[in-house]
Amino acid sequence: MTANEEARAAELLEAQTKAEKLFHEVESRGLICSGVTESKLNSAIYALANEMYGISAYWHKRIVRAGKNTLLPYDENPPDLTVQADDILFLDFGPVFEQWEADFGRTFVLGTDPLKLKLQQDVGLAFAAGKKYFHENPDLVSSELFRYAQSLAKQFGWEFGSPIAGHLIGQFPHEKISGDKVSLYIHPDSHLPMRSLDQNGQKRHWILEIHFVDRQHEIGGFYEELMTL
Repeated sequence: MTANEEARAAELLEAQTKAEKLFHEVESRGLICSGVTESKLNSAIYALANEMYGISAYWHKRIVRAGKNTLLPYDENPPDLTVQADDILFLDFGPVFEQWEADFGRTFVLGTDPLKLKLQQDVGLAFAAGKKYFHENPDLVSSELFRYAQSLAKQFGWEFGSPIAGHLIGQFPHEKISGDKVSLYIHPDSHLPMRSLDQNGQKRHWILEIHFVDRQHEIGGFYEELMTL
């Protein structure tokens, strides 16, 4: 890895570390609690990120999903729900730290419901399996990784809940093709070699997203972070 590539990797990891610390602070301050609406929790996390890091820029919309809204993928904009006492919810935030993007998602469970706790655990285990699969298959193309993510959902006893399983990330704004929601995503119709270089001849860095759902029980779980580092 060249010095420039090492510097890029370090910046992305630092941005992710800050996002992870933000999520830990959200938990430790008790912001995730019953009786709060998704929108108010979203606003509280936004204020906390500004307090901790001076962050006001996000490269994608901030997502707080609770209850049956956890079934829905990124592009949906469901009605605002109130977090319940025995609820499951997930956060998906994409803050920009000094021009470097983070994309971090985690699932939280209030109460002791065993099915919800299993889902919370399984999305993390599946992420680790997907990351391992990526690193063990140097010629992997995006559609193959998407199919593997789907197979993990079945293996753990869930359904895969999103039309994608991840995307590129980098220096803001990261590489994009206008109007194209396939080529630079971990998408079933994208046959891009994942280790191909970007338009500037640099290594591409990828986010892996695991979204498992149980439609019968109206619950979903989500886990995302950098896969390449």
